[in-house]
Amino acid sequence: MRRTLPPLSSDPKALPPSGDLRAIRSLLPYIWPRESLEMRLRVVAAVLLLIGAKVATVYVPILYKQAVDALSPAAGAAVTVPLGLILAYGFARVCSLVFAELRDAVFARVAQRTIRKVALSVFRHLHALSLRFHLERQTGGLTRSLERGTRAIESLLRYTLFSIAPTLVEIGLVCVILWRMFNGWFALATFVTVAGYILYTFFVSEWRIQFRREMNDTDSKANTKAIDSLLNYETVKYFGNEEHEARRYDAALASYEQAAVRSQQSLSLLNIGQSAIISVGLALVMGMAARGIVTGSMSLGDFVLVNTYLLQLYQPLNFFGVVYREIKQSLTDIESMVTLLSVEREVADRPDAAPLAIDGAEIRFEGVEFGYDPRRPILKGVSFTVPAGRTVAIVGPSGAGKSTISRLLFRFYDVNGGRVLIDGQDIREVTQVSLRGSIGIVPQDTVLFNDTIFYNIAYGRPGATPAEVERAARLAHIHDFIMALPDGYQTTVGERGLKLSGGEKQRVAIARTILKNPAILLFDEATSALDTHTEREIQANLREVSRGRTTLVIAHRLSTVIDADEILVLEAGRVIERGRHADLLAAGGAYAALWARQQESAQGPALIPGVLAPT
Repeated sequence: MRRTLPPLSSDPKALPPSGDLRAIRSLLPYIWPRESLEMRLRVVAAVLLLIGAKVATVYVPILYKQAVDALSPAAGAAVTVPLGLILAYGFARVCSLVFAELRDAVFARVAQRTIRKVALSVFRHLHALSLRFHLERQTGGLTRSLERGTRAIESLLRYTLFSIAPTLVEIGLVCVILWRMFNGWFALATFVTVAGYILYTFFVSEWRIQFRREMNDTDSKANTKAIDSLLNYETVKYFGNEEHEARRYDAALASYEQAAVRSQQSLSLLNIGQSAIISVGLALVMGMAARGIVTGSMSLGDFVLVNTYLLQLYQPLNFFGVVYREIKQSLTDIESMVTLLSVEREVADRPDAAPLAIDGAEIRFEGVEFGYDPRRPILKGVSFTVPAGRTVAIVGPSGAGKSTISRLLFRFYDVNGGRVLIDGQDIREVTQVSLRGSIGIVPQDTVLFNDTIFYNIAYGRPGATPAEVERAARLAHIHDFIMALPDGYQTTVGERGLKLSGGEKQRVAIARTILKNPAILLFDEATSALDTHTEREIQANLREVSRGRTTLVIAHRLSTVIDADEILVLEAGRVIERGRHADLLAAGGAYAALWARQQESAQGPALIPGVLAPT
């Protein structure tokens, strides 16, 4: 599907070196989208309204001056003359306000559309990143970066386009008017004051940004610790570590407190300097105007004009420090979000990737080599075939690489050597969407969304009808349980599905996979965490679901795979034995030894003489 908007660049080489420039440049395609004439017309209209508002604002003091001169005793004008000027003055002020409000109203959709599109691009990119990234991420800090980044876009647009830019335009217009109406000294004094104010604000704010970044970092760390602790609520309770968690959280908050204090102290220094510069400049220009009145070169209206311009000009400048800090903070937050996009996709579709064509769904691993770290190989030349419609089981001790095989089949990682084929097609040469759409999985630890049972089952095929969801639930033998609940299919399952038992969650996972209707089934230790009775029930469900489908079973308990068409014994990243259950037992090798140990464990240890047996 072709994108209609250019994505934020995820290639670090394509990004400018400056973080601020990178943040601004990444937003431009969204503010001025080539495919949306409406958005571009809105931008043009907003700029025209902005210009109209500034022209009206700059002309207001001139009308005020003319009215004051007309009312002075020396003018001798009719009462109707100043009345007309006063009405014009009022009309200009109304126009300035109306234009500014219309500008905001017209540009609002552009700003919100930009936020929406950028947030969507980042969200899609995060889902496109490899499993390695998501295993190493800190969820709290990541979500906070997304939240601050999207919020910062609106602040950046508002302050940059409708505060800084109009103020700079107004400063230029005022300097030109003062030069033309009086002399260059007025314009020079105004310009030097404003330039000094801006430079002081710039340098001090640049110095202060380190404290803001420190606040962001400590805030993210505190938030990460809080979320991590709350997600592991039961573990905290099991070990009675509430105070330990509170101390960790308090330590993070203390770091934030120190950064916030330094930020506030530097802010006070900034405000003092700004006030001093503005006061000196205002006193200088007003003194020059007063001297002009004494010498007769300026009228009372001129004095009022200069005073009004300065007050009108310095009013937005009083907020320049705040605006500049907000812009810098917004750029910092956007840069943090855009930095996520510089994370390269470890697994990406090739430009010529075609959809996977299923014809029987035969799986073949050919000399597969893989390691999460090049220094520690996990799979060492693994080769096997799962014929179409057959079931192959992979067993072995922990750390042998069993679950790694499932991750490679889903192409969460690319192999370091060898190939993984489905119906003769290298999975690196097909689209990931079509590959994963052809595989259904029932994992050991089924994680459900904090939503309804209906939503979690329908997640296997979003858009499925209630009848289809109910049919999948019946096939997974969970429909009766659901209907016995007070809210039925609308029952919420809680965070990560914690309101359901392990067996109930597994049946939801089976129903979800049935609804997906994949050509290939993958059971990744789907029953190892269940009790014996529930395991037998779930195993019966899995056999029913997998009948006639290509099935790969990754198991720890050998009793669950005795009916497999072939069993592979994996050890230290190599296939050391293969065959059917009876043949492997007869061979007396590693599989037979593992079977004996599990059988002994299942029977339990012998009773110690003199110790009563449990009743």
